[in-house]
Amino acid sequence: MKQIAIIGATASGKSALSIEVAKKYNCIVLSLDSLSVYKDIDIASAKPTLEEREGIRHFGIDEIYPNEPFDVTLFIKLYKKALHFAKENDKNLIIVGGSSFYLKSLIGGISPLPDISQETKEKTDKFLSDLQYAYGFLYNIDPLYMSKIKPNDTYRIEKALNIYFATETKPSDHFETNPPIPVITENLPIFEIDMPRDILRERIKQRTKKMVKAGLIEEVKMLENKYTRVPNPMKAIGIKETLKFLDGKLTKDELIEQISTHTAQLAKRQTTFNRTQFKEKILIKNDDIEIFEKIFMFL
Repeated sequence: MKQIAIIGATASGKSALSIEVAKKYNCIVLSLDSLSVYKDIDIASAKPTLEEREGIRHFGIDEIYPNEPFDVTLFIKLYKKALHFAKENDKNLIIVGGSSFYLKSLIGGISPLPDISQETKEKTDKFLSDLQYAYGFLYNIDPLYMSKIKPNDTYRIEKALNIYFATETKPSDHFETNPPIPVITENLPIFEIDMPRDILRERIKQRTKKMVKAGLIEEVKMLENKYTRVPNPMKAIGIKETLKFLDGKLTKDELIEQISTHTAQLAKRQTTFNRTQFKEKILIKNDDIEIFEKIFMFL
């Protein structure tokens, strides 16, 4: 069983390429996408449809509902599930997507967290009701750790509070005594789709128009009615702008423009992350199939 990763900015053609590679080299696919993991979010996530997947088994798509929590620990479970399936069925594994933070976590590992009791959860929730106070409270306890966290980073502030209340130790001390444990220990070839920025921007704009035409507005209406605006996915690009449109704050043209702009900004952040976090990778085009022949032959 062999495994590779395909990364790149949003709208660069990763999904289509991974499906072509999977068909040719007997692979399954694990999606590295923080929005495709949710059921019911189909158009806003730009996840490949069942028809587009062309019978290739996918993991990490339609795994949980939007009101269920999702973090890196759940992604690691999905990876292990996909890996087990690949080994049991004599398949190769392609890890593909734009949320490269999860790939980084597989390679570099994450520190094990303490068991969180219901009492700890309730105490943390109470502090989170005033995020500014919670941040200041943690900063006074552990300025070294909190200086790396933004004051509005609810996820990391919540994690730091849970660690402190559960262990009565500073988060920095906890992570020092509980170093990250890599999940993938063998060499993992990483391929990044390299695309000129102007072409990528045009692809993003055209994809956004297609999403709106395909029923993005109706999908977001359904999501709001079913899940409210509270869950984290409702703040994702494509959804948050559509909610503004539904509130009468944007015209349809402005909706398309805002989604396109915000998606292009995301693409820039993804490219920067990939450049700084993955030093050893192979740059490819989004239609470069033949390059994988040598990889799957000699891995």
